Amino acid sequence: MLDATTRSGGTATATPPAIATELSPLSPAVIVVAPPGGLATRCTRALLSPWSRLSLLVLLLGAAATCVLLFEPQRLLADGWPPQVGGAVAAAVFGAAYGLCTVAFVPRPLLNLAAGALFGSQLGLAAALAGTVLGAGAAFGLGRVLGQDALRPLLRARWLQAADGQLSRHGFRSMMAARLFPGVPFWAANYCAAVSRMGWLPFLLATALGSVPNTAAYVVAGARASSPTSPAFLIAMAFIAVPAVVGAVVAWRKRHHLRAH
Repeated sequence: MLDATTRSGGTATATPPAIATELSPLSPAVIVVAPPGGLATRCTRALLSPWSRLSLLVLLLGAAATCVLLFEPQRLLADGWPPQVGGAVAAAVFGAAYGLCTVAFVPRPLLNLAAGALFGSQLGLAAALAGTVLGAGAAFGLGRVLGQDALRPLLRARWLQAADGQLSRHGFRSMMAARLFPGVPFWAANYCAAVSRMGWLPFLLATALGSVPNTAAYVVAGARASSPTSPAFLIAMAFIAVPAVVGAVVAWRKRHHLRAH
């Protein structure tokens, strides 16, 4: 059928006929449903979920702690370093082992004393600081990748939110205070920083700088342990005690700030 031409003399336009599609009553309609994700996709999502990653972190830390209990690295203080490895190579190997041991919750004072007793003050300090930064970076990376997404929604208590805000907004100075205060466990500061929004650079820089006084004091004490009345040993013990007192005073003053938030 053709539409009527326009009164002004325009050309008539043909309207295409509507195409009607009818389904035969003998042919039922077929509904295509998009298939859900396959088994491999669902398994991948489950394995990469925040709680699965947190479970993996717990398993890794549990395995590391078990290895420490079995191999007893503290025997280095009594047995010494293997005589086959010496010099800078031994210090480098010790630094790598130091970092792994700190991830596995071995107390740093024990490792620092061992560094001083095995390598002396200078080489022992270099090995201990390298191991400190290495272990802190490894723990921070593990906590950030495997634990942050699962743990951040749990920060609902006021003091947890206040601590998280302090680490996130003032990461460098907060981590410096944590490293200078011997009462804060090394591993606890690492994983708390990983759960917060602190950046990598402030964390590692504050760890390297803030760990120098305490680490040096323990290393010198370990190197001079055979002469406990020497001036070097007494000065080292004073440097161990003074940061503890200063940290306690700072924590006492900050308690009201944390409660207010």
